[in-house]
Amino acid sequence: MNESIVRALSGIVYIALLLGATLYNPISFYILFGFFLWVAVYEFCKLVSINAIIPIVSSGVLLSSHIVNLDKDYIIWFLNIVSVLTGIYLIYKLFSQKGENNLRGWTRGFLLSGYVIFPFLLIVKLPYLASYQSPVYEPMVLIGAFVIIWTNDTFAYIVGKTMGRHKLLERISPKKTIEGFLGGMVFAILGAYILSIYFQVISPAQWMVSAAILVIFGTLGDLVESKFKRTAGVKDSGSIMPGHGGILDRLDSIIFAIPFLFLYYQITNYVS
Repeated sequence: MNESIVRALSGIVYIALLLGATLYNPISFYILFGFFLWVAVYEFCKLVSINAIIPIVSSGVLLSSHIVNLDKDYIIWFLNIVSVLTGIYLIYKLFSQKGENNLRGWTRGFLLSGYVIFPFLLIVKLPYLASYQSPVYEPMVLIGAFVIIWTNDTFAYIVGKTMGRHKLLERISPKKTIEGFLGGMVFAILGAYILSIYFQVISPAQWMVSAAILVIFGTLGDLVESKFKRTAGVKDSGSIMPGHGGILDRLDSIIFAIPFLFLYYQITNYVS
């Protein structure tokens, strides 16, 4: 079968599964993202040469415990702060000229937790943040974040392909351009405004600020994962999605951006 057709079909199945499970009810949402978490942990362990058995079991236990304790503020803040600090560390390393070939054991464990496991736990909590005072499941908050990421990816590619002249970070991702980044940002913010008209779980301003956060940190997340793959000498993090690669390849933007978006929602909820 033609590679483009395989890629398109695989993408359609992925999007349909994600939207269907997230919109159906919280249980199907937990099951799907629990599966995504396990695959992402396995893929990351391969990238940085960690035995995956204990991390996979531990992440399952953490997810189960986390679902039971979704109302515990101090746990959420801990996960959020560790994830944000991990993201800042990875951004620093992204622009550093030093290689990542000799990560120590504790560093690998720290990155596995803060870069993969904890962001997934925050994703599980995100649909409840729109109604913080009396939490109810609001899947459109998370669906909106994915739509914004997809909009950014699509228009960053189109604008970069047609107008791109200046490389964003050539040594890590030669195809990304500054023009593509800015084009994706503009259309993502416009898309967020359109979302705010139909889904009023958060304000139009919050939708548009969310878009800016997702584009900036989502782009950085894509570059961070590209650096991990370049260091490991592989093209894709996995092969579970024909034509697309692994779960980390599909979710690298969202899992990196979610802690920063989550922090914004946490702060605005507490301030308002």
